[in-house]
Order: sequence, then C-alpha cells, then structure tokens
Amino acid sequence: MTIQRSSAEENQSGKASKSSKRIPSHNSKSGRWLWFWVGMSGIAMVSATAGALLAVSLTSTPLQQAQLSPQEEAVFDSDRISGGVLRFSELTRPVNLLVMGMSVLPPDIQNPPPETKNLKYLPQVNSFDGLSDVMLLLKFDPETKKIIMLSIPRDTRTEIEGYGVKKINAANVDGGPALTAKTVSNLLGGAGIDRYIRINVLGVAKLIDALGGVSVYVPKDMKYQDDSQHLYINLKAGKQHLNGDQALQLLRFRHDELGDIGRIQRQQMVIRALMDQTLNPATVTQLPKVLDVVKDHIDTNLTVEELVALMGFGVRTNRSNMQMLMLPGRFSEKGEFDASYWLPNKNGIAKLMAQHFGLESDQEQQVTATDPHSLRVAIQDSTGGDRSNLRPLIRALEKSGYRNIYVAKAWGEPLDVTHIVAQQGDGDSAESIRDTLGFGEVRVESTGNLGSDISIQVGQDWLQQKSILEKSPTP
Repeated sequence: MTIQRSSAEENQSGKASKSSKRIPSHNSKSGRWLWFWVGMSGIAMVSATAGALLAVSLTSTPLQQAQLSPQEEAVFDSDRISGGVLRFSELTRPVNLLVMGMSVLPPDIQNPPPETKNLKYLPQVNSFDGLSDVMLLLKFDPETKKIIMLSIPRDTRTEIEGYGVKKINAANVDGGPALTAKTVSNLLGGAGIDRYIRINVLGVAKLIDALGGVSVYVPKDMKYQDDSQHLYINLKAGKQHLNGDQALQLLRFRHDELGDIGRIQRQQMVIRALMDQTLNPATVTQLPKVLDVVKDHIDTNLTVEELVALMGFGVRTNRSNMQMLMLPGRFSEKGEFDASYWLPNKNGIAKLMAQHFGLESDQEQQVTATDPHSLRVAIQDSTGGDRSNLRPLIRALEKSGYRNIYVAKAWGEPLDVTHIVAQQGDGDSAESIRDTLGFGEVRVESTGNLGSDISIQVGQDWLQQKSILEKSPTP
C-alpha cells in the first residue's frame, strides 16, 4: 500500500534525500543533543550568519530509538522539510506530523524491566511498544501560516492492514509507527504522513514540569482511583497552575459521560494553554534544556534541524492560526458492537480533510460558510445567569436566519470574552456568527458541545451587548 504524498506535493521546494537512518551510539546521540541546544538557542539569539555556521554542524540523523526496516521507513515521506545553510531553521513546505502518546504497562511488552515483576501493582514502563493512548495529526503549513491539529480518538473503529477491524490504538502494538501511519492515512482518505513522534506518558509530566507547569481551568472536580496501576486522580474545579503530575491527571481522566471524547477536549485545552505560555522566543531558548530532560522518553524520525524548523515555525505562528479539530464521528450504541467504539463519519472526514489538509475528495466540498438554516448552534452560558438572559441572543440569531439553536450545558469556566467555537472545524460559519453578533472570539477547536456545529460559550462581553440586542425589533 502506497500512501499518497499529498503533504510533500503541496510544495516541491527543498527536495533532497536524507542520510541513512542508522541507530546512533550513545556518544553520538549526546553530541547531537549538544548541537541541538546550540541550534535552538540560535533561533532567538544569534544572527543569520552565525545561524548558518551552526547549521553546518547540525546532524541530519533522525533522533530515533526504534529500528525501522527499509519498508517501514518508506511509509514516511523522505523529502526535506527545512532549508539549508542560511535557511536551516525555516520550514520550506507543509508537513504532516503524526504524534502518539504511549501508555505502556508491563504486560504490554515482551521483556518488562525486572524491577516491575515483584510489585503488587502495574507501573508505567518507559517503552514505545504499547497502545497509543493519544493520537494527533499535526499539519505545519508555511503557505497558510497555520498549524492544524487533528485529534483521533483512541477507540476509533477502523481497518488495520493485516489485522482486521480494531480500535486504532492497537496499530502501534501490531506494527509500530509505520503501521499506525498507514492506518491513519487510510482512515483520512490517503493523507501523506511525513514524520512521526512517540512520547511515553512518563515523559509528559517531566516535560510540563520542565516548562514550569501549566495554568489551565479544570472544568469540574475529578476523582478516580485505580490501585492496580497506582493511578490516583484528585483535582478540584477552577483555574489553577498545575505541575506535571497534576496536568497528567487532567489529561488521563476519562471517567465521565463523554469518556475518551471528553478527555480529548481537555487535552486540547491543555495544549492551547501550553502553546500560549511556551511558544515564545524566551522559552524557545530553554527548549534544548527541556528536551534533554525528556529525550529518553521520545522516539522520532525527525532530525535535529527539522525539530529546529518546526519549533521556529510554531513561535512565528499567530495563536488565531492554531486550529484544533477532532475526527468526525459518533459513539457506538449499546449492543451495536462487542466493544465500545468511536465510529468515524466518512463524509465528515472527507470534508474536514479537504478544508484543512488540502486533500482532494471524490465529492465536491463547500469551503464557504454553511447555510445558517442547517447549522446546529449550541449556547453555553458562562456568566452564571439564568436562561432568560440568553433570549435576546437567540432572537438576534434567529433574525439572521439561524433556526437550529439550543441551550446546552453551561460552560464552567468564567469567560471575559465569548468564545464562538467551530466544533466541526467550520471556521467560516463561526466567523459569520461573529459578524452577526458583533462580539466574541472565533476558535477553531473541539471544546464545545459535542452535537453542535458551532458552540457559543457566552462570556461577560455578552452582558455589555445585551441591552443593545434587547432594543432590536423582534422578528
């Protein structure tokens, strides 16, 4: 099976073969990370001339811990993604990066560490051979100056080549990153996968601690205990600064009515918070030290210079151009299958991939705003008022042609500015609602009401507009 090279074909510049992908020795690996420190610091601190000199010293050997066969390596696009010499820190074409978060227990691997055998619980193991607990496809696009992040639920029901129909998180167990990339590509209509990165869950807490923690709103009290894994989650609702262990509790919690989908929404909240707090030149200069802390927990076929280019692009990308999507689908119903699945919606996937990943579809796709009559618009209040306060807002939307409007569960986080969330990735329709209302901030992400196309999370700015809308004539 050949994966379409759609990502590489978007831009033909900078095509050159990478050097052979051998697994380096410990000493050469340490040397590469030393040069990585220098290269990352160079983004914000040195001139173009000094940067060019550093580029000569950067190695193009991938930072891999896994040994891939030539057939497995061929799954990923081998074309250059960054410039040479003077442009070593620049991204030269669109790149699709498959990110997998690994949660591995001793029974998941053939030879678990000896120290885990006599314990009365199952500890996390620093390995990449287990189930993919988290799966993301990131597109870095220098042409549109956007970063698109697509979350793929781990329970997605799909065909895994050679192994039948299973949950997509099993692809890594069956065939590692190459088979996972093939499976994701097939699921998404042939999207090209350029590179991959796997990070073990043990490295996530270390990463967040190294970044100084993360300030995020915990949407509700979360309490869960699993003595068999020594997994203890105990978080209180509210805005707070979380250390690595606490952030990991928030990221791993899935014991509510939305299960893994609710967890994906919280993951997107944490990722956006981390982006807001860490993607700046001052922090980038510290990233070499940060990555040195977690490098033993990472496996990737990205090279040092490619990491530099991706990080540099992230720093230069406007936050409004960082968009977070979720694979369209639905929960399986009770008794529908022998297990609980997320069932992908093929038409929704085709539309999403055409709009955000530039992938051609068999059916003609609309790239303009959807007809207001067909949009499902959810209202989520964050002001603490009663529903009567929302009536002028609903009337204003109805006057503009929006008919499928409903009030959903309140948004727990108090907001100063209303969020107009493009839940299904339809940013044009969200912008149209923003223009209609005259206030609010458009966000392309999947943190809104699950059944909506657009979720309006009403903030304090609505109270300032309310009196104006109340004076508008009723249709």
